[in-house]
Amino acid sequence: MKKASVLMVIGPLFLLGLYVFPLWNIMLGAPQYPDPLGMNIHINEIRGVEEFDIQNIDNLNHYIGMKTIPKVEDMWEFQVFPTVIGLMVALGVIIGLMGFFKKISPNWFIGWFLLMSVLGILGMYDFNAWLIDYGTNLDPNAIMKLTNPDGTPMTYKPPLFGHVKMLNFDVTSLPAAGAWMMFTGMMLTVVAFFTGRKAVKNTPEREVIQARKAA
Repeated sequence: MKKASVLMVIGPLFLLGLYVFPLWNIMLGAPQYPDPLGMNIHINEIRGVEEFDIQNIDNLNHYIGMKTIPKVEDMWEFQVFPTVIGLMVALGVIIGLMGFFKKISPNWFIGWFLLMSVLGILGMYDFNAWLIDYGTNLDPNAIMKLTNPDGTPMTYKPPLFGHVKMLNFDVTSLPAAGAWMMFTGMMLTVVAFFTGRKAVKNTPEREVIQARKAA
């Protein structure tokens, strides 16, 4: 159980990478831009991959009526997400320490994983909703008003995941280093659960009963 508990402590600590590395990355490439424009989505802000990328993307978007890329004060998520991640890290470490001292069963490990999974799904849903608003809620007075072959207004929603062609731009949206660190940490808690469950099965009956009561 101690080995499992150590994994449970280490896993949530990987989420601290989200305070340093971007969660998601969106890149825009076109013939007139030999060096693609890009933006990194962090849990507390959006930054350009290069120094002037945000400015250049906003300038391009102005012609087709898209909003400027939001700043920290424009999105409540940038205030809430860092707090949520911090609380989940603290909760995971506490659960791991309690498991180390045999105060709780490994079921708590998978409980943390499931809670983090739900929060992650909600976060992705919110991110996709922002992308939809960003790419479809266009300024009716935009300089360029492009339409689809059926006459409907063209939208410019970046993909949540993968690649799409928009006008002469290739737009790619993929998880960045922070997302992979979070995924790794969450998988470690799953390993901790199965390792801990196996350890509990191999303990004397009295210790198993005590662990179940603690759960």
